[in-house]
Amino acid sequence: MNFITAAEGVQIFYKDWGPRDAQPLVFHHGWPLTADEWDNQLLFFLSQGYRVIAHDRRGHGRSTQTDIGNDMDTYAADVAALVAALDLKGAVHIGHSTGGGEAAHYAARAKPGTVSKLVLVGAVPPVMVKKASNPGGLPIDVFDGFRKALAADRSQFYIDIASGPFYGFNRDSAKISKGLIQNWWRQGMVGSAKAHYDCIKAFSETDFTEDLKKIAVPTLVMHGTDDQVVPYADSAPLSAKLLTKGVLKTYEGYPHGMAAVHADVINKDMLAFIRG
Repeated sequence: MNFITAAEGVQIFYKDWGPRDAQPLVFHHGWPLTADEWDNQLLFFLSQGYRVIAHDRRGHGRSTQTDIGNDMDTYAADVAALVAALDLKGAVHIGHSTGGGEAAHYAARAKPGTVSKLVLVGAVPPVMVKKASNPGGLPIDVFDGFRKALAADRSQFYIDIASGPFYGFNRDSAKISKGLIQNWWRQGMVGSAKAHYDCIKAFSETDFTEDLKKIAVPTLVMHGTDDQVVPYADSAPLSAKLLTKGVLKTYEGYPHGMAAVHADVINKDMLAFIRG
């Protein structure tokens, strides 16, 4: 398996498939998942001639089960270490949910020439939690509930998320995939309970407003209107307005995990943006 060494000696696992001279696409996964969340996209873009790279965030999956550094500043620094180790130039960074926050936080700090475009899919920016500057956000009680459920019975909590709001499987019209549910649970349970607990604060309370303002590369913001995890109204439209080169693409009725349950549509739209 492939690993790079980040700060504090943390080992970051990554996949790196495709021609080394092809344009690199770097995928950032959601909480509490792993690089495996992107397997459909990795295979699709590999078949289109791209070099595809996806890592397990620290504390997640096959990376070191950290009890420190589970915050957006460190996550972005870990990405920078991976980019430097692989000597990536002109990469397109694609982030889902928490990974969208990580990708934006990294892109706002990236060295010139390392990022060419950005794609945010059901992403957490600008900020999730409700506060004076974000009156449309979710109350902190929601995230306290996440922490309580994780600490009490993480395994059942992860089954409940995957079989319910994440993929929209709690909707009457949903076509339920037991395989997706089991794979979501599998990825979550491989990671560190402490890192996942800490990451709830990172994805819910980090304010990405200034990051979005700094990002100068073309950015595609993709979001479903039936996202029950990162509600549409307080995320994608606000992010698109803050970006200097932001393009908003809205998907009527699509859930948070739309890249999995509607991969054919999402992959095609990503490819058009990347090639455009």
